[in-house]
Amino acid sequence: MKRTLRFSWIALLMVVLFLTGCATNDEQKSTEKKATTEEFKAYTVTDDSGKEITFDKIPETVVSLQPSNTEILYALGVGDKVIGATDYDNYPEKAKEVERVSDSMTINSEKIIALKPDLIMAYTIGDEAALKPLEDAGIPIFIIKSAVNFDDVYGDINQIAEVMGVKKKGNELVQTIQTQIKDVEDKVASVDSKEKTYFEISPSPEIYTAGAETFQQEILASAGIENIFVDQKGWAKIADEEVIKRNPNTIITTVGYVENAVNEIKSRKGWGDVDAVKKNQVYQLNEDVMSRPGPRIGEAVELTAKTVYPQLFK
Repeated sequence: MKRTLRFSWIALLMVVLFLTGCATNDEQKSTEKKATTEEFKAYTVTDDSGKEITFDKIPETVVSLQPSNTEILYALGVGDKVIGATDYDNYPEKAKEVERVSDSMTINSEKIIALKPDLIMAYTIGDEAALKPLEDAGIPIFIIKSAVNFDDVYGDINQIAEVMGVKKKGNELVQTIQTQIKDVEDKVASVDSKEKTYFEISPSPEIYTAGAETFQQEILASAGIENIFVDQKGWAKIADEEVIKRNPNTIITTVGYVENAVNEIKSRKGWGDVDAVKKNQVYQLNEDVMSRPGPRIGEAVELTAKTVYPQLFK
């Protein structure tokens, strides 16, 4: 009898332990589920227009209205979320497959609304009136001011990273770019005399160059190059005679819409007397790399320095 009671007591204890374990396990699962649910909290990010935008969830679909911002999104590892872009969004290769919704100046509002994006990454130059229908459709619009220097680019990267829920990746990307630029600056620091360079962004007869307070000037400065028109401010229209007078030792052009931009420069009347032309030191660099304030600015600095000081990169 005692033996039977003993076994009954053990059996009862096992049942109690089993039920307790189940309850504990269920409670643990419930806690884990609650923690997962509460892990995400709504967050607010301020755009460059000063507007605070609150996100109840991380955007899953994005329309980008500027190539540099598209490049940033891809560099942050969220390019797969881009469902609309401009005609000029060509980097990386995957960006070419995205639906075209703008020519960078004119926005196809109807097409964007039809795509039903969670977010539109817009910018401060362009057809801003076209954003009104998108606002009326209830689509959040995050404005990014066009960057004019490297610090602006770093700020854009961090802003977009915060919006897309990848702040850590944003910090890492900025550090990678800064390291790449620093490596170039260290190499060109050994140059005794900076190369006198003319940088052309628009060809004859309406010749334009990049002066002080431009994105291109910062590229030239970081590459250890003397811009012969640094005394000009912004994008300046100049005369042939002024270039000839200042006599650059190197000429860089980013003009990609004329046939053989290098030969066009060399054949200009009077330019045969310029040292850069006489020494055959006229170079054409990739316009997108040299003009887009995005994640390839480190590449732009390196490309420019390698072009002007090839001996430093052997």
